Amino acid sequence: MTPKNLVIKTLNFDNPSRIPRHLWLLPWAERRYPDYVKKIRELYPDDIAQAPGIYRNPLNLTGGKYDSGIYIDEWGCKFVNMEDGLMGIVHEPLIKDWSDLDHFKTPDATLNIDKDAINRFCRATDKFTYAGSIVRPLERFQFLRTMEQSMTDVLMEEPGYLELLKRMHQHFCKEVEVWSETEVDAIFLMDDWGTQHAMMLSPDVFRTFFKPMYRDYCEIARQHGKYVFMHSDGNIAEILPELVEVGVHAINSQLFCMDLDRLSREVAGKLTFWGEIDRQDTLPNGSAEDVQRAVDLIYSKLYRNGGVIAQCEFGPAAKPENILNVFESWNRKT
Repeated sequence: MTPKNLVIKTLNFDNPSRIPRHLWLLPWAERRYPDYVKKIRELYPDDIAQAPGIYRNPLNLTGGKYDSGIYIDEWGCKFVNMEDGLMGIVHEPLIKDWSDLDHFKTPDATLNIDKDAINRFCRATDKFTYAGSIVRPLERFQFLRTMEQSMTDVLMEEPGYLELLKRMHQHFCKEVEVWSETEVDAIFLMDDWGTQHAMMLSPDVFRTFFKPMYRDYCEIARQHGKYVFMHSDGNIAEILPELVEVGVHAINSQLFCMDLDRLSREVAGKLTFWGEIDRQDTLPNGSAEDVQRAVDLIYSKLYRNGGVIAQCEFGPAAKPENILNVFESWNRKT
């Protein structure tokens, strides 16, 4: 069975022969622990790959996304990064007041992808592939207005706020469409909705403004026969059934911020859990036994003849031996 078929059987709860694997590797880890990275890749190669974002015209970027200093992305948002290997934070809004919308334009260059080159990548691998673009309406809104101002915007519901959401959504629908016309297997959504203990914004904000957006993205993907993968940090248990409802197939989330018994009752068997192992405590501080217990817990609560992908993030503070232990532990489930 190819890695691609293994992932598809997992998504369809169709008794895959083993748990699929996917290591999320930040440049921070590659630069500090190259030998461990090499060993993990040799022993436990990924079954999932992100297709590269290949564009016919260069994107208008300044600096490096994971380099210290200033990075300006294709939308014009300025990130300040204090450390190599990590992504920075936006402190200054690109849209300072709503009059800035008069000259604001979404980045059309991200729609002009080289479909032939992307298709060649997909055909050259036997892995399950997902889109090289990240569709992120909530986070993009926060990048354009800053986190602090965005919180006020959702309370005020001013006309400029609604206009900005509309323009972003129109752009992202086009982005999902062009990627869905390639040979990738899945579209990729990413918005952090949770804090450590609860939703960052109220579920009503999600339902009123953003859930309809996700429904549109999932519908475009469905029409092209694609799966939908999503990442969202924090405690998002409140909205997981609704993500299933709109058409998300797999979620990468911080499971150990949530009640696994609740997830078992409400969404196990309907949603594939694309990781993850706790990176706040277990990966940086835990023993090999702690890692094994975490894997056992996820398996016992959420596995339903599929529905689980062995994913974890090798990022800041994680012990390299614990990342290796994660995949060794999952491998024993086969």
